[in-house]
Amino acid sequence: MPKLGMEPLRRKALVEAALRTIGQHGSLAVTMSDIARNAGVSPALAHHYFGSKEQLLIETIRALLWSLRLDTVAALEATSTPEERLTALIRVSFQANQFTPETVAAWLAFYSEAQRSAPTRHLLSLYARRLRSNLIHALKALTTADKAESIAEGTAAMIDGLYLRQSLKAAPLTIEASISLVEDYVRTQLSSTGRCQ
Repeated sequence: MPKLGMEPLRRKALVEAALRTIGQHGSLAVTMSDIARNAGVSPALAHHYFGSKEQLLIETIRALLWSLRLDTVAALEATSTPEERLTALIRVSFQANQFTPETVAAWLAFYSEAQRSAPTRHLLSLYARRLRSNLIHALKALTTADKAESIAEGTAAMIDGLYLRQSLKAAPLTIEASISLVEDYVRTQLSSTGRCQ
């Protein structure tokens, strides 16, 4: 029987191992045994804490989204203008811990899983809505409401597209180059309305 307080540590270790294992395989075609081995625990213990691979995968997505949310909140708290807010939102999407090859591969695998898994699709749609809402909030201070929505959609699509290119290693870009591309897009869109970031 595990010591009191070990469950949260083991659950966290299994989530981190799931992320690593998925990233190394580049797909969700991994087993609980693969993940447990990567975490240094038995498959039985992994099943004890999560019940099934699907539950562990859902918890892994939640952990990724929670980490991204905490980073976003911290980045936004350090801003004071709409322009700074936009920059923070773009930068946090490409920060080093979100843009590692393993994390990018895991995101891609989760997007693929969303085609058949309603819980995965729900979590990823929450992420998309939160990003869109944050972008629109910053953009509304710089342009019309309609244009803000249009720019937010394009910006989110660019972020997702750059992740896709990174995961496929199709002309991978550095973090700074990815940020520059997205910021250039936003500046160009805003300048077409007479406002510039």
